[in-house]
Amino acid sequence: MKNQWIHTFSGTVKVKLTGKGIERFLNQLTRSGVSIWNVKKHGSEAVTFYVNLQDVKKLRIPARDSNCKIRFLERAGGPFFLRKLWTNSGFLAGAFLFFALMMLLSNMVWGIEIKGASPATEHQIRKELDRMGIGVGKLQFSIDSVESIQKELTDKVGALTWIGVELKGTTYHFQAVEKSEPEKAEVIGPRNLVAKRKAAIVKIFVEKGEPVVEVNDYVMPGQLLVSGLYGKEDDLKVVAAEGEILGETWYSTKVELPLKSTFQVYNGNEKKKYSLMIAGKALPVWGFGKPDFSEYELEVTEQPVRFFNWELPVKVEKKTIREREQVTRIYSRKEAIESAKELARKDIKNYLPENAIIKGEKILHQSIENDKVKLTTHFTIIEDIAEGQPIIKETENDRRLKNDGNTTSEPN
Repeated sequence: MKNQWIHTFSGTVKVKLTGKGIERFLNQLTRSGVSIWNVKKHGSEAVTFYVNLQDVKKLRIPARDSNCKIRFLERAGGPFFLRKLWTNSGFLAGAFLFFALMMLLSNMVWGIEIKGASPATEHQIRKELDRMGIGVGKLQFSIDSVESIQKELTDKVGALTWIGVELKGTTYHFQAVEKSEPEKAEVIGPRNLVAKRKAAIVKIFVEKGEPVVEVNDYVMPGQLLVSGLYGKEDDLKVVAAEGEILGETWYSTKVELPLKSTFQVYNGNEKKKYSLMIAGKALPVWGFGKPDFSEYELEVTEQPVRFFNWELPVKVEKKTIREREQVTRIYSRKEAIESAKELARKDIKNYLPENAIIKGEKILHQSIENDKVKLTTHFTIIEDIAEGQPIIKETENDRRLKNDGNTTSEPN
């Protein structure tokens, strides 16, 4: 029937009617507007049919008038299903609580495994994980993403070169690579050491090779400092020259610093919201309402929901809203100059090797124009100025061709 779904939701009853006035009973129901269907005859004095639950009371008067007896055989539909649920509500509540408990336990952290780290480094990693709120019994929803954990551990634990983070089920797996791993020795061929920039030599330390410059010599870029050839002319030996040639070098930097600057900072206020993501739709579960922040930054992370080892098509979305405010910093003339000097030092260190030393600094030009401090600084640096230059070996053929080219024949 067209209204089958409506009948199912509103409830239906299967009725058995017995007696001699069955036809009179059915005709009276039709005149009263009562809908019946699936009418089946069982002999001459019995019939079964279906009727809506709301029309059951309307059967009594026609049955009495036609001397028929009514018997209800089946009940089906929404109202009876709900009544059955209510009767078994204790069982359903227990099943729901069990399912909820399994869901909760499946989305908690039950193990942390760390591989590749020494005991001391492992202790530092576990200590840092405790500080980050990552431990056994913690809900995965409340923990930062794997990428954030990896970045923070790499930054905070100095003994680590790299650490891999992976979440498998309810266990976090960490694969650590420490900085103490020995580096493979680089194979160096025959070479000289030459100057990589102009400098005044202040110290010479040669491990291999023949030095060709002295302290206080002024050298230019590309000039030979230590030769990889040494010995007598008829017995020259070729080595990979090694050593450290410290020279006094010179750099100039120009920096500008505004006296007044405006920037954004976090003030520590934040609000967190949690939602269930089902089929791309968000269902808020915690943290309702809009934050009363005039300016803020939004960070969104998603955590899949698991049931044992299965990943369900449901995710927990975590929104962290951090309030930020605009701060205006105004320098005095003296403060601006000192900050510009510090900025110049940081700038010059970006161009220097790690073992370079700043011997001295001198301000060449200083001015304030358009509310900006302009500073030109000259730095004197002590650094290793040597770099390798391969020695190309001369073959027997090359020497023969060279000698042939230098030979001239006398005219007849």
